[in-house]
Amino acid sequence: MKEVLAVIRMNKINQTKEILSKAGFPSVTAVKVVGRGRQPVDFQLVKAINENPQDSSDLLPLLAKGHRLIPKRMLSLVVPDDNVQQVVDALIEANQTGNPGDGKIFVLPIDDSVRVRTQETGLVAIDEMTG
Repeated sequence: MKEVLAVIRMNKINQTKEILSKAGFPSVTAVKVVGRGRQPVDFQLVKAINENPQDSSDLLPLLAKGHRLIPKRMLSLVVPDDNVQQVVDALIEANQTGNPGDGKIFVLPIDDSVRVRTQETGLVAIDEMTG
């Protein structure tokens, strides 16, 4: 099993949930987070870029130095090893704009899982079709 952890733009959450669900992965945990990448950012410009990604090519060069933390969403999905690439591909499809700030995806190993209600463990505990 693997955990796929993704940090995405706030305005991409609904599109991401829809694409993941259509790909067969409706179970997701999402939290609001703040953070920043390595590039200096101007919060006002990032907001404008998030709201109008198609018009962002004129705004990107204007990004100024700064250390403001940008609101993002962090998603977590635990999936069988065989499904990792499909989840990663769906996340990229939903979030790739070609602009800085599209996000990051991390894949981490999971040793075990337990369904609290039934105490089932392993892959059975994350299988949507059981329990």
